This record gives sequence, C-alpha cells and structure tokens, in this order.
Amino acid sequence: MKTAVIGGSGYAGGELLRLLATHPHFEVVAVTAHSNAGELITSIHPQLTSYRGRSFIDVNSLDMSALEIIFIALPHGQSGALVSTIPETIKIVDLGADFRLTDADQWKKYYGSEHAGTWCYAIPEIPGGRNEIKSASRVANPGCYATSVILGAVPALAVIDTNDITVVAASGTTGAGRSAKINLIASEVMGSLTSYKFGGVHQHTPEIEQALSALCASNVKISFTPILAPMPRGILSTITARLTKSITTQEVYSLYTTAYNDEYFVDVLSPGYMPSSASLTGSNKTQIQVVVDTHTNRLIVSVALDNLGKGAAGQAIQNANLMCGFHEGSGLSLDGLGA
Repeated sequence: MKTAVIGGSGYAGGELLRLLATHPHFEVVAVTAHSNAGELITSIHPQLTSYRGRSFIDVNSLDMSALEIIFIALPHGQSGALVSTIPETIKIVDLGADFRLTDADQWKKYYGSEHAGTWCYAIPEIPGGRNEIKSASRVANPGCYATSVILGAVPALAVIDTNDITVVAASGTTGAGRSAKINLIASEVMGSLTSYKFGGVHQHTPEIEQALSALCASNVKISFTPILAPMPRGILSTITARLTKSITTQEVYSLYTTAYNDEYFVDVLSPGYMPSSASLTGSNKTQIQVVVDTHTNRLIVSVALDNLGKGAAGQAIQNANLMCGFHEGSGLSLDGLGA
C-alpha cells in the first residue's frame, strides 16, 4: 500500500520509517517534515540508510491521489487542521493526541486549544479494541504512558478501587520530542532523575481515565506522576491500587495471564522476573508483573515498554495492520535489543 509519513523528522517519525522500511505491505512513497523539508532523510536519521538519497518534502507537496494510508507524527494540536485536507478514502493513523479525547472540555483543560474531534482510540489488547480498529479508517494512536497504564490496569478493574489508582512512571528523553530543550541536554539529564508535570497535570491523565472508565462503567481517577529518566527510550510504570476483594498474588496473577494469554505483544512474566525497559528497546512488546502487597492491601503492577515502539510507532503500525486486514505483527519485532 502506498504510504506517507507526515512528520518524519521527529523521533517517532524516525522509528516509523525504520519499521516501515522492511514492512511487507506498506511502501513509503513520501516523507514530510516542516523545517527540514528539502534535507536528506539520512541527515536527520543517519541510521536509516535504506532511505539514502531520499529527501523530506513539504506537506503541501504531497500527492494525495497516490496515497492509501498516512501516518501522522506531528506535535499535539497540529493534526486537526491537516486532516481536513486529506481525502476520506485515505486511511490515517494519528500518533498525536488531537483525536484521542471524547470530552472537549478535558482537551481544552490539558492542551489549551480547541478540540479537533474524536476517533477510535486504538489499543488492540483492550476488550473490544481489536474489532473497533479493524472497522475504522482513522484511528488515534494512544500516548506512550497511557498505553503502559491502561494495559497494566485493565485485567484488575473488577478487584480494585478505581477511584484510588496511583501511577509513578519513568520515561526516556525521546518521549519529550526532538525540539531542543535545555533540560533535556545530556549534561542536565545524565545521572539524574526528576519529576515533571507534577501534581496531576500530565496530558495523558484524561485519556487513561477515559479508556479505563469506558471498560468498567465507573468514573476512574488516577494520580499520575511522570519521571524523566536518564536514558534515550523506554518506559517503566508502577501502578498501585487499593484492593476491594480478598485476593492472593497467585489469583491476581491468573487474572493477568488469562487476560493476555493469547496476546501477541503482551507478556505477563513468570513469577520472580521483573519488567525491564532495556529488554524491550526496538520491540513492540509490553512486559507486565503483578503482586499483592498484603501489608497495605494494594495491588502493585509493574509495566515496561519502548515508548517509541508499543508506545508510539510500533503500535501505530500494529493498528495500521489491523485496519488494512494484515496480520497485526507484520513488520514488527517481538524481541528487543537488550543491553
């Protein structure tokens, strides 16, 4: 299928291009970048030698008549205006937040602009998610933190207090995008951990609450603290919640293994093994471990994924595969690079 990547100069855009380069069904015929239009793709992404000699183009130069599917990897707030120029016949996966939320007030509260609309919120592994994605022509790819928390919480929704979910999650610096920022340079980040968007203001909060609330028919509330970790990529989320039923670690472990037993990209690890962000670099996998803290009667869930993989480009391609009738694992890696 003739494919375009809009916003190919960013980290998520670069990972899309890397994965699409060997995809058996998607052929990248155009890659756009705003300020880098006219520059060689390898001048920004030197690792992408399969694109040697090809240049970024301006989005206004796209020949829409030649396209069948588009991946949009633009900063939040930029997709809304763009999609109105794209014919309805072209399938779209938007990696930004513009179409994730159903509540316009929540969008305005967390993003400070006008709401663009709502598309299918595309996590294949949540109940009903896969069928909804298959029938959609335009989907909103979830946020990286949101993917880790939603996958980590869903199997336990019936046994926890959904108004008492606490999340502390660390992400690599690529999650903040490629724009130059002093707080993201190596001298500032290396050897240090720091919280940011402290106090429940992170923009992934409403999409997590929205997705979980829809699955348990209650008003889910989370307290979310993100942490900037001194590594380029990866996420490790720790989710805790008060248990509402008497349940053992083995019983809750069974809930998770049953929920994800047939899932291609979610691994509930064997007891005694803990999720590791480095083991998932370059993969579309998610690792999960669970335990009951009997001292506080709380469930603790540890989740790891690659924020550029299952948290962005990998999941976008997984969703595109489903939308187009291909095997959802086409072009995606099960194994990470490791240390």
